Amino acid sequence: MRITFPLTYRLFLFLYFMGSMMHAQEINLENKTIPYAEAISALRYFPELKDTEITFKFKDNIQKSTMQAQPTWKSFFKPKQNRAYIILMSRTIQIEDEEFSIDDIPSDVIIGWLGHELGHVLDYRERSSVGMLFFGIKYLFSPAHIKEVERTADLYAISHGMGDYILKTKNFILDHAAISEKYKRRIRSFYMSPEEVMELIQKGKLKEAAKTVPH
Repeated sequence: MRITFPLTYRLFLFLYFMGSMMHAQEINLENKTIPYAEAISALRYFPELKDTEITFKFKDNIQKSTMQAQPTWKSFFKPKQNRAYIILMSRTIQIEDEEFSIDDIPSDVIIGWLGHELGHVLDYRERSSVGMLFFGIKYLFSPAHIKEVERTADLYAISHGMGDYILKTKNFILDHAAISEKYKRRIRSFYMSPEEVMELIQKGKLKEAAKTVPH
């Protein structure tokens, strides 16, 4: 399905890309598919992903989530250094019997969400194809594994300097009166709390966060 954007948004995206070309060596836009400007902002914090092929793509609905990072099926069994990834972004967020558009979410919150997903990509890059298979199976059946994985993605993002964005994303979800309590419970159960993030982004704590990320 062809994706279209309002003229003002397309103009903003064009100008953003032009400004970003000055730093193309940091991001390498040639191997990235980016339909929204916030992805460029998030990618700047992850220089390790310069040569990693990543496609950012809208999807009408993602079960139990707003965004989702995963290897592409085409590259899944390639050597991990040659693996490509796709980050899906839901067009809408369900709120009880209603839903609101991704366009209603502040830009900084989207950047934080994307930073978390790029944290997943860093995690996946360290795993073999067989390791990714077991990883996926455990994610389906083990709540403890889900918590470990989601907190690891948060830690990757925080240790890369995205703590403020991650904090804004969490506060947006947990403080938004319209977002369903069921979704908030999932965030509280499996992800770092705003208080934990605040502690890590305080002076001198970023090195501590980096040390806790698996290598």
